[in-house]
Amino acid sequence: MTIHLYNTLTRQKEKFVPLEEGKVKMYVCGPTVYNYIHIGNARPPIVFDTVRRYLEYRGYEVNYVSNFTDVDDKLIKAANELGEDVPTIAQRFIEAYHEDVSALGCKQATVHPRVTESMDIIIEFIEALIEKGYAYESGGDVYYRTREFKEYGKLSHQPIEDLQLGTRIEVGDKKQDALDFVLWKAAKEGEIYWESPWGNGRPGWHIECSAMARKYLGDTIDIHAGGQDLSFPHHENEIAQSEALTGKTFANYWLHNGYINIDNEKMSKSLGNFVLVHDIIKKHDPQLLRFFMLSVHYRHPINYNEELLQSTKNGLDRIRTAYANLKHRLDNTADLATDDVEWTEKVEGFKNEFIQVMDDDFNTANAISVLFDMAKQANLYLNGKNTSEKVLQAFIAQFEELFSVIGVSLTAEEELLDEEIESLIQQRIDARKNRDFARADEIRDELKARNIILEDTAQGTRWKRG
Repeated sequence: MTIHLYNTLTRQKEKFVPLEEGKVKMYVCGPTVYNYIHIGNARPPIVFDTVRRYLEYRGYEVNYVSNFTDVDDKLIKAANELGEDVPTIAQRFIEAYHEDVSALGCKQATVHPRVTESMDIIIEFIEALIEKGYAYESGGDVYYRTREFKEYGKLSHQPIEDLQLGTRIEVGDKKQDALDFVLWKAAKEGEIYWESPWGNGRPGWHIECSAMARKYLGDTIDIHAGGQDLSFPHHENEIAQSEALTGKTFANYWLHNGYINIDNEKMSKSLGNFVLVHDIIKKHDPQLLRFFMLSVHYRHPINYNEELLQSTKNGLDRIRTAYANLKHRLDNTADLATDDVEWTEKVEGFKNEFIQVMDDDFNTANAISVLFDMAKQANLYLNGKNTSEKVLQAFIAQFEELFSVIGVSLTAEEELLDEEIESLIQQRIDARKNRDFARADEIRDELKARNIILEDTAQGTRWKRG
């Protein structure tokens, strides 16, 4: 069996053939770390962590690089509003990101490069583009000559004349052409900056990923991935920059996940339906959110609301219950000697079905259907008169193996231990002493969501399970 994936570049499914046998170079665009991630930001790490897990399951060694944009307009704005510096804001939300996606079952990237730690390679990249005639300096800014790259638009499949500006700056007089996009921004008064041949400033958004991908993965990579919203202009511009510099294909396969809607509406702060992962996982098992995300094919849009999440929980609980019953029967069965070749072969067949559907463009929706079928058959087997140690072990091993691929735990989030509660209470006390009332309230809310009720008394804080 061979993996086939849908390549945005060619708009068709293709056989996956990596550059080097047995190894995969994979770059996934990471977050801009100016706030907690929302549910839409969570889909790419979940989806492409699962892709990575599946590639590893199929025997590949995956070099998985995902960046942090830790300086840009949004970070500067947040720093000004909060009266803090950009590195402090960035570090806080990088830590928050790791905390959130770790709870969602995402493995650490092989490398998590940061823009602020990559200035030398970004400046060198821009200098080389200027030397080749693909970029020019204008009033302290540097711009890319979009029309010089003759294949511009090949990812979004639009002629250059039809493309509209989607860059993060306004068209200004410094540009030679409205379609040119910024590589380096001259610093405004009071802004964080780095020294460069063109004066003090900072990089534009698109150049960052081109430079970091090249440093950690080379001139050509196997898979470049991200949200559908990044296809144009971000990924289009990455291609233009990288291929103009090297003369080589930047990425052989482009994967993009679909959008998330909230109650069938686009998520936005103005609609009041902006949902942070940080808040969701206070109320729900984080693994449930991951399972929910994977219940729809990654290229399709997905609709989120509490009712749908509850429905997903019911389904996941059915599988977890079947798994728990298998383990219980194995510990308590009175007939461990019986063997049943038909059932062991049937269990093995689920693995083959799982691989077949995942080989077809990482179809986690169909893979989860296979897992539901396996749970149904496990329940039928458990309802029979005789059970075999070998069959029970085969079911259990198969569940554990396939669930590890999708990155979901087969046991629900464990109840907080007493010592963990005491530790959180102490953190809350310390936060109150430091007048960090937001953190203190956050801990109280977290404990409340986990059914722990706090009582502040003259003798100190007491707690009880609700």
